[in-house]
Amino acid sequence: MNRSSDLDNIAPDDPILNVPSQNNDKDIPETSEFIDYQSRQKIQNILGTPKKNSASFLVNPKVFDFPEREEGEEIFLAIRSHWLINLKWILLAIIMLFIPIPFKFFDFFSSMPFNYKTIFITFWYILTFVYAFEHFLSWYFDVFVITDQRLVDIKFNNLLNKHFAEVSMDKIQDISSSVRGLFGTFFNFGNILVQTASEINQMTLRNVPKPEKIIKLLQEIRSGNSEVKQGDSQ
Repeated sequence: MNRSSDLDNIAPDDPILNVPSQNNDKDIPETSEFIDYQSRQKIQNILGTPKKNSASFLVNPKVFDFPEREEGEEIFLAIRSHWLINLKWILLAIIMLFIPIPFKFFDFFSSMPFNYKTIFITFWYILTFVYAFEHFLSWYFDVFVITDQRLVDIKFNNLLNKHFAEVSMDKIQDISSSVRGLFGTFFNFGNILVQTASEINQMTLRNVPKPEKIIKLLQEIRSGNSEVKQGDSQ
């Protein structure tokens, strides 16, 4: 007997088939052991589309990873400090580039041998480059990562020193934020203070963009984890 493929005209004796959902939640992955499906929908609504990613606010990053990531752990958000905080060292680096120019008007510099002048100017520009490059690396590699299991703080102190700290979602007790100053208010970035019940009493996310979204995300993941654990216990 031919079975109808039209769901509105199924014969009484046709078997009931599982029909794929026709909603627009194609980007939401299947429910894991940490986050249920409804929480994933809420998380997607909070974060919005990954197409609007910026260097400081990476939603569901595909190319970002960290060595301490566990197998199957899903990254929801990677956060760097707002790009505006780089203006201070960028402006200083630009000023440093022009500092050697007035030296040619000083007698002590004009009387120096050409080789010494070349060495001095080369050294100065190398110093300027190292200063700017180290500040860029510090901003680029200082990342807060929010996964389905934990909040991770990765700090790049220098080329030979990296700091790693983590807090499980079920250990987070309280979350608060502060947005200060004209630039913080206008460009929407500030500090988030996370109080925990772990060995790390608190974790501070400094100068992060969209603090209200980050707080909502942490609260939703924490709530979703609690609901999944309660369901498992029953």
